Amino acid sequence: MTDEYQKSGPRRVGQVKEVTSLSNPIIKDIKALTNKKDREESGTFMAEGLKLVIDALELGWSIRTLVYAKAAKGKPLVGQVAAKTVAHGGLVLEVSEKVLSSITRRDNPQMVVGIFEQRWKKLDDLRPGRDETLVALDRVRDPGNLGTIIRTADAAGASGVILIGECTDPFSLETVRATMGSVFAVPVVKCSAEEFLNWQKRSGVQVVATHLAGAVDYRTVDYTKKPAVLLMGNEQSGLPDNLARAADRTVRIPQQGRADSLNLAVASAVMLFEARRHLLTLDEKK
Repeated sequence: MTDEYQKSGPRRVGQVKEVTSLSNPIIKDIKALTNKKDREESGTFMAEGLKLVIDALELGWSIRTLVYAKAAKGKPLVGQVAAKTVAHGGLVLEVSEKVLSSITRRDNPQMVVGIFEQRWKKLDDLRPGRDETLVALDRVRDPGNLGTIIRTADAAGASGVILIGECTDPFSLETVRATMGSVFAVPVVKCSAEEFLNWQKRSGVQVVATHLAGAVDYRTVDYTKKPAVLLMGNEQSGLPDNLARAADRTVRIPQQGRADSLNLAVASAVMLFEARRHLLTLDEKK
């Protein structure tokens, strides 16, 4: 332990450690979570905002560290979250706004940040029933798109998101922000194209793929007979031939105007709400 670390933090106050130095080793480890390699090695990720942290704890996610700004000290909800963190064996840090800004890379950061253990599902954990819907994304690269799709899947009542091939990290800070907390509610799976195709054969699902060459209007598909997997392609190149050929139905979203394509997150939302329209209508009548 360095002399600087001994002087600047962390200083234990009850169950809380105060940290004011940007050079604190714990802070350095937390800041490193902006790098995918460090997230993979530690198996953790960062979530900003008191609501997200509360949602994660209510859904049973394991918290390693809670960080809050000094200005949040004494707020009842922050105190409750801190107590839960300590009860689960986690560390609680009270930090300056300068330290919090450094962690979140924001000038006006959220007052609370949680460091959680990543949670991945396996393909064989997914055993969808008749009225269930999944989204499968091939090589999605944009964190904002992925986060928005996870959030939309949650809103539509989908059962999970499958990431095929080299996809952006669902636990990156940008993606987690875009999910608005839905990353804690929607199971996420990662797999290769070959693993997905093998699972498709044995799972009894109906794969409906969007494709520019699709000749079927997406609104004419019967999504009620089998559990549906909505297969969406890469933002730039679309679906590769091997995935498109293996789909049970290849569909297209009709368009007018000069735009020749939709944003991936928008197209996924259109597909999701159509596939679950019959279920969402039933929910409204309850």
